[in-house]
Amino acid sequence: MRNKRCYLLNEYAMFRAAAFFILVLVQAIPASGQFSLQGQATHMDQDCILLTADSAYAEGLAFYTTPLNLDVPFRIGFDIFFGEKEEGADGITFMIHNDPRGLNAFGTWGECMGYGRWNPGSPYGTCISPSVAIEFDTYQNLRQNDPAHDHIAWLENGSSRHSTYWPQDNPDFNLEDNRLHDFVFSWNPADNRITVLLDGNVVVNTQRDLKNEIFNGASEVIWGFSASTGRKHNLQYFCLRRLARNNSPAESPEK
Repeated sequence: MRNKRCYLLNEYAMFRAAAFFILVLVQAIPASGQFSLQGQATHMDQDCILLTADSAYAEGLAFYTTPLNLDVPFRIGFDIFFGEKEEGADGITFMIHNDPRGLNAFGTWGECMGYGRWNPGSPYGTCISPSVAIEFDTYQNLRQNDPAHDHIAWLENGSSRHSTYWPQDNPDFNLEDNRLHDFVFSWNPADNRITVLLDGNVVVNTQRDLKNEIFNGASEVIWGFSASTGRKHNLQYFCLRRLARNNSPAESPEK
């Protein structure tokens, strides 16, 4: 394993005409011990957290114990590992939620990766909601509208089914390549901008009023990861570096 880990940056927005971020680093501490773990999730070396071993019908979740403040810009970055078997399953989600179960929230295993439920229209099964999630899907499940290749999708309110995904037309895209992948999630409340990068590529660039449209006006939310396997399986984990926090509220950009 490469000694490559993750970071969380809270940003204080200082905008002029060009509207750019100045990052203010206030506090830096090792972050892996700050997670609440469920299921198979466990601590590894190098500030990494195992979500699933390479075994069938496994599920693991890890939630950071200090809430995020949606009134403040932030950037969360980490490295994720999806395994080495191209026929493996099922993938990892990064999520933000304020499910009433808090740090004990969980979804369905297998194709729902510990986040959603198998049938989004069914009252049965469990899911994490209200929430948003970035799904890193490594196995095709037609019930969730998956393409034949690995992909990334935006999910909301515990539904694993999606209508769009990235990349749209690349049958050779593969996440299970036995290496760490760099992931960054950025949020700017000044314009409700969400930007997601994977290995330097923009995979999500959208505007969504998370506070009011998803979380019913709540500012404090929980963030973390989930992963699962089914009959097919892979080793799946993520790696942390440090936490940096700035509690100043965001400023609006000047016109």
